[in-house]
Amino acid sequence: MPMRTRAATLAALTAAVLAAGTALTAPAGAAPKKAAPRFLAASELPPHPWSDWTAGPVTDGFPAELAFCLGEGVPAHDHRHRVFRTELDTGAVQVTTVTRSAAQGKALAALLNKKIRSCADRIERSSPEIEAEGRFYGSLPVEEGAQVHGLHTATSWGATDIHLLSVGRDGRTVTVVGWGQMGDFDDAPVAAFKKTTKRAVNKLY
Repeated sequence: MPMRTRAATLAALTAAVLAAGTALTAPAGAAPKKAAPRFLAASELPPHPWSDWTAGPVTDGFPAELAFCLGEGVPAHDHRHRVFRTELDTGAVQVTTVTRSAAQGKALAALLNKKIRSCADRIERSSPEIEAEGRFYGSLPVEEGAQVHGLHTATSWGATDIHLLSVGRDGRTVTVVGWGQMGDFDDAPVAAFKKTTKRAVNKLY
């Protein structure tokens, strides 16, 4: 999610998380075989006013783009992700996690939402030069439900970034969608992001 012009804000946080190590990329036992969940297409992301979205390949593992909020303490499962980019400073990512049961999926979704809600406080504790604020944008009635969050960060050297993050679940499968660019809460396309989140959950199977 962080693009070249935004990397300085959260690069240190991401690097620290990855250096500490995490179990996110190692599956905790193989889940029962079924059709692989589908991912968003570039055209299903919030429209960008000046640049088209491009979608990267679907890749195994948990994305580094979400490590600043979700890099530690998440149980290992079958994670796959896709990164999306524009020609400017806006980026997005989707990670889909297949657990072994609906109960595990429910627990994972609850944990991810909890970690996103605490993300602003954790950023400020680990990086005193960054001020962070989180907001909750509500729940969505799609499959087993989805929740939408916002996160704004501002650094002592003047960089300011806005992120939208959502967690949705369909049975034992959980998906997280992240979007980010330079700006603040007024720049966040919340309504369009909610539509993207609904598409992401509905499209899984």
